[in-house]
Amino acid sequence: MNLEPLAIDDLGPEEKDALLRRSMEDVSSEHDYVRGIVEEVRRRGDAAVVEGHRGLGQNLEAGALEVSPAEIRSAYDRVDQAVVEALRTAAANITRFHRAQLEREMWSVEVAEGILAGRITRAMDRVGCYIPGGRAAYPSTTLMTVLPARAAGVQEIVATTPPGEGSGVSPATLVALDIAGCDRVFRIGGPWGIAALAHGTESVPKVDKIVGPGNRYVTAAKMIVYGEVDIDSPAGPSESLILADETGEVEPLALDFLSQTEHDPDSAAVLVTTSPELAARVCDWINRAADTLPRREIIEASVAGHSRVLVARDLDQAMEFANEYAPEHLQIVTRDPFIVLNRVRHAGSVFLGPYAPVAAGDYASGTNHVLPTGRAARMFSGLSVDDFLKKPTFQYLSRKGLEGLKETIVTLAEAEGLPIHARAVRARFGPSS
Repeated sequence: MNLEPLAIDDLGPEEKDALLRRSMEDVSSEHDYVRGIVEEVRRRGDAAVVEGHRGLGQNLEAGALEVSPAEIRSAYDRVDQAVVEALRTAAANITRFHRAQLEREMWSVEVAEGILAGRITRAMDRVGCYIPGGRAAYPSTTLMTVLPARAAGVQEIVATTPPGEGSGVSPATLVALDIAGCDRVFRIGGPWGIAALAHGTESVPKVDKIVGPGNRYVTAAKMIVYGEVDIDSPAGPSESLILADETGEVEPLALDFLSQTEHDPDSAAVLVTTSPELAARVCDWINRAADTLPRREIIEASVAGHSRVLVARDLDQAMEFANEYAPEHLQIVTRDPFIVLNRVRHAGSVFLGPYAPVAAGDYASGTNHVLPTGRAARMFSGLSVDDFLKKPTFQYLSRKGLEGLKETIVTLAEAEGLPIHARAVRARFGPSS
């Protein structure tokens, strides 16, 4: 590996654009293929789900798509007790953090004499959580998707997850689903799982919203069913930007950098520092450690493709670049990280200080790890209880309140060519009004 620091001032326009764009997922090439799957599931339900998985070498049965309570109970016998306890500890922290996000159930304000307007908060009836799986287990993602919905008060939470060998579901995922309080679990993966949740089948109930990360086919399916149901933000490969000054320590920063690159060849890690010496030492540490790293091929591909160590003239330039990059994860390792936090405009989740690695948020500190990627942090937030809440407004007008607004409403209604709107107001004050 030959990682070298580069000054931000020396980034050419094309190189900077490539770094900012990193691995933003373009799933348009999958749309036609995935749309066909979604339509088949909509028309044929369970049969289309079974046939789709059979094409992947998995023998599902239409009458056995749902994971039974007995299978969930037996999962505890196949998961190390230390993992079960770790999941419970993480679940407690995640629950506490997300319950704190709940706001007043109702508020109102008198906007004018006789006019009371306000808002109420109501949870969705049923949501679907897509849990990645198949060749790997992601119990942490299970907690991050189900627990915010549970904290919000959603009445029914349904999960789909890809079956593994023998059509079974990862025991660790099943334990996490049980700890989180998921109501029903289905062994359905990929776009078939998304389509089943969006349209409903003989086995799978139709939901109001689908959340959770997945591969490009899952992302394409979520974008296709958007409108039929709501979805969270599209998610691509993991990414992190570390902002550090001269107080940063070499080995922790190097390992934080590498921890993002081990996810996927398309993952991105960027270190921006105001210290040329620190940049050089981090690069040297990573280069020397390269031959001993696990998942070396994945790391090398990520470093070569989308990862850089950059030197900023000062903290102002570093912050300007960080906000322009709008990272999924932003680590701030500076002398006073809370002062720097006030200058953050775009980030999915922010990690402050030398003892707040991204791994803490990935698993157990309480914040959510389902976050916007590919600069989507400019307009999206990470998953939270807000994703599972609706906030209808209400108003009460007394006769005096409506009378005070009558001429305003009538004037605007007639100006828009909607005379019956105007009449509906006048009628409340007699024929001469």
